[in-house]
This record gives sequence, structure tokens and C-alpha cells, in this order.
Amino acid sequence: MPTTITPPPFTTARLDALPLDPAYAEEMAVVLADPALYVFTGGGPPDPAALRARYERQCAGSPDPGELWWNWVLRVGEDGSLAGYVQATVRGPRAEIAWVLGTPWQGRGYASEAAKGLAAHLASAAGVRELVAHIHPDHAASEAVAAAAGLRPTGEWEDGERRWAANPPPPARAEKA
Repeated sequence: MPTTITPPPFTTARLDALPLDPAYAEEMAVVLADPALYVFTGGGPPDPAALRARYERQCAGSPDPGELWWNWVLRVGEDGSLAGYVQATVRGPRAEIAWVLGTPWQGRGYASEAAKGLAAHLASAAGVRELVAHIHPDHAASEAVAAAAGLRPTGEWEDGERRWAANPPPPARAEKA
């Protein structure tokens, strides 16, 4: 498993996943400004200063040396706007993942594309073999994203959210000639 605090970037067909940087706080505060984004998770829209402070903590990394906090903002290739984020807490071969897309970018398949790209990236860049997400049982859109990324609901619950899990295939290895 890599030990770098800063995750490597990755791309999908329509998105660039860029390592989180506090400099994105002001633009991301606009992306995350709709109170509807917090119906299932609680809380409310962060102001730019609070978001910058959060990003500084996240970029500093986990205080646990065996755990990586990898966070990316999602830039739409077509117009260059930031649209949301994906994140992974990586501990050995297991990663807990999450995603959030700003309201204007929802319904376009970006979240599913980002989650699939994240799953593939974690398998190849960090050797992740188990993915986990926790999803509110009434959040059908997040359930659809999890399913698109290959996760399935389990019978386990935590803080009112259902645990979804997957074991992605190992990354393809190059054949030697």
C-alpha cells in the first residue's frame, strides 16, 4: 500500500479527479451550497472558510499512520467546473468510500462514473480489495451509484445507514513478452 498522503489523480470519460487542495474551498463552497445535499447526512452547507479549514485537516492526513485519507474534487472535462468530490479512507486492502455531487450536476451519471472510476483507481493505485460505503436507506440515488460501482447492500447497519460492500477484481497485470 502506498504511504503518500496526497492521492494520485485519475480520470474517467468525462471527469478529472484532482487531489484535494485547500485552494478549491471557495469554488467547492458554491458546489456544496444547496441544503438539499444534507437531507440524508445532516449538517448544512459549509462557508468557504470552514471548508478551507476542513480541507487543510484532510490534506494533512490521518493521525493514524496505518490509514490514508484520500480526497479528490471532480472537475467536469467539458466545461472545467468543479462538480463534487469523492473520498476514500484506505486501511490496508480495504477502503471506505463516499461521493457527493452538487445539485446542478446530479442526474447526468457523473456520480456513478466517478464511483466506478474511484473503485478501479483504488484497486490499481492502492491495492484495495474491499470497498465499503454507508448509505441512508431512503437515499435511492446513492444506492444506485453504489450499485453502479459494484457494491451490494449487506445486512449490516451503522448509525442508521446500511453498509454496502464489494470486492473489486484485482488490477490487470501486463503480460511479459
